[in-house]
Amino acid sequence: MSPFSSSASRTEEWRHVRLALDDGVATVTLARPAKLNALTFGAYADLRDLLAELSRERAVRALVLAGEGRGFCSGGDVDDIIGATLAMDTAELLDFNRMTGQVVRALREAPFPVVAAVHGVAAGAGAVLALAADFRVADPSARFAFLFTKVGLSGGDMGAAYLLPRVVGLGHATRLLMLGEPVRAPEAERIGLISELTEEGAADARATALARRLADGPALAYAQTKALLTAELDMPLAASVELDAATQALLMNGEDYAEFHAAFTEKRPPKWQGR
Repeated sequence: MSPFSSSASRTEEWRHVRLALDDGVATVTLARPAKLNALTFGAYADLRDLLAELSRERAVRALVLAGEGRGFCSGGDVDDIIGATLAMDTAELLDFNRMTGQVVRALREAPFPVVAAVHGVAAGAGAVLALAADFRVADPSARFAFLFTKVGLSGGDMGAAYLLPRVVGLGHATRLLMLGEPVRAPEAERIGLISELTEEGAADARATALARRLADGPALAYAQTKALLTAELDMPLAASVELDAATQALLMNGEDYAEFHAAFTEKRPPKWQGR
């Protein structure tokens, strides 16, 4: 994501999500608790544009994606989205589906780690948002359900058919996307869908602690690691090792690499600058 901005000013208020910034850690909260944080057209658009702004500004070094209330996100709002899409023509439907995919791309292409804090339900689009994060920290109440076939649509929505096999393997992904059955926290941890299983009610705090650890670390190294993990999913080995070599050469010219050596020599913790 280019850091160069256009004439548009920074957005000061987001109507469909809540944003908090704390010394390099951004927390984006889905805030419709009465509807289990069901997504609306506006929520998708806010997430797309907010992630783009945060990626350009370079002030954010880690991001927590959370849900307010009893669950993480129950997916697209049945009345606001499904009802409305029945009246759309093909061009409008394509625009909408492209927008939802742009949110997933923004999560994967953001130059900072994203930590999803999951409690309660993460269903449909909510499950894919969690899937698109770099880490999924969940408490025992968490349950994931990729419900798209349950409403007569393809399970491969918003990039799910691309991402899920790469996280849990083709066999588990086929079962989850075909059948749409819920996966509770213990099984989700067993198949690799959860990065960390916490105690009850501790997912938000543990996700924030992980984000703080990441934000206080070598941010540029983390950003490049994330970029390589995404870019190399479809590369042959020869292209991957060449991209790794070019990336390491760039980072070896950076301030953090020199700072590590100085800190090691002086027997002190490194003071990471993200450069």
